[in-house]
Amino acid sequence: MNGKFVAYYRVSTQRQGQSGLGLEAQKQSVATFLNGGNWALVAELVEVESGKRSDRPKLAEALRLCRLHKAKLLVAKLDRLSRSVSFISSLMESGVRFQAVDMPDVNDMVLHILASVAQGEAKAISERTKAALAAAKARGTVLGGLRWDITRVAAKGRKMALQTRRENAAKYRADVLPVIEEKRRQGAVTLRAIAEALNADGTPAPRGGEWSAVQVSRILSAA
Repeated sequence: MNGKFVAYYRVSTQRQGQSGLGLEAQKQSVATFLNGGNWALVAELVEVESGKRSDRPKLAEALRLCRLHKAKLLVAKLDRLSRSVSFISSLMESGVRFQAVDMPDVNDMVLHILASVAQGEAKAISERTKAALAAAKARGTVLGGLRWDITRVAAKGRKMALQTRRENAAKYRADVLPVIEEKRRQGAVTLRAIAEALNADGTPAPRGGEWSAVQVSRILSAA
């Protein structure tokens, strides 16, 4: 097994969390799965919460760390995430890869199911659009027009690309700010000291490479 991972464990009651009931078994499953290979366990997070709820702070923290370190979310059992299909779908849409130790092939299976549903919906929309255009043409409506203007299309594409870059940058800042604040609490008071601390623990820089004081300053000033 290779790559970076963030392990997420969940127990349903506070008593289970304190006693380790169920928790040790999950940790053992993950340890067995990771046995051998060149891997790094970025963090292990334990949630004490019912699987029916989706507002789980530890899971949110795990997803943040996965995005920040480009790591895969690792769970001992798929139901440790949730038994809700809609919740798992939302997790997949977040862009974070995840692996269920008890069902190593579930990712592809779920992806294929979701892709099939999306493909069916896209086909239905396409068919409705074609039917509407055909009806409009039969009424004498002139189709086409400015939407085919290549200049307008290119400008719209650049605008959408810029918006996407801005959104991705904002997500990255939201993910890395808690790490920077933690470095401050640990005694890194200058921008250079924060950059050195981030480099020391392997926190990915905005555009790869190593952190600099300027990059830290930009993150803080944009917050």
